[in-house]
Amino acid sequence: MVKTIAIVEDEPAIRENYADLFRRQGYRVDSYAERASASAALSVRLPDLAILDIGLGDEFDGGFALCRQLRSRSATLPIIFLTARDSDIDIVAGLRVGADDYVTKDVSLHQLSARVSALFRRVDAALEQPQSEGTIEHGGLVLKAEQMRVHWRGQPVELTVTELWILHALVRHPGHVKSREQLMEAADTYVDLATITSHIKRIRKKFQQLDPDFDAIEAVYGAGYRWVPQD
Repeated sequence: MVKTIAIVEDEPAIRENYADLFRRQGYRVDSYAERASASAALSVRLPDLAILDIGLGDEFDGGFALCRQLRSRSATLPIIFLTARDSDIDIVAGLRVGADDYVTKDVSLHQLSARVSALFRRVDAALEQPQSEGTIEHGGLVLKAEQMRVHWRGQPVELTVTELWILHALVRHPGHVKSREQLMEAADTYVDLATITSHIKRIRKKFQQLDPDFDAIEAVYGAGYRWVPQD
């Protein structure tokens, strides 16, 4: 089945450049110039992946609002922010509203294509996991990779694709320390190490919203993170 990519970008030349790139690669592309039209169309039918600019026309944070809307409908829809803004504050804000990845507009077409392919690989890898291998249970945690679902003490934890694979890397070997580089490799994403830390913080927060006493993800100074099983 042909995958659909939605591109929401207010600069026509950039929008068409990216759309042409992905159409030549065999994807179906739906492109939008502003948030209102994208919001209306995507509320009817979700794409397989979304690439969002943050600033859309007069809406300085229009992409953030659109990301929240998409996340309210799907925790696992791959979302990439593509923007001219590259401050740490914007990167963290993008991850907080649910993005899987964040790249600036000076990124090469090859790099952008690689990021998209990586996210699709993560989705496909989850769906192709044999149930016997894809299900992990530790204490109150149940992670079903093939269904892209996580539960903590019977309650669903809504993780993005990137967050799910970072968590999967931790819980496969509880007690073992995973470096930020290893977590980056597990998520099949190549970002700065601080971004991995932001993903970890967001994962923790989602668990703590369900269980204020949650502390199963432990930071190991200078080494990385590990999953500490809890009763």
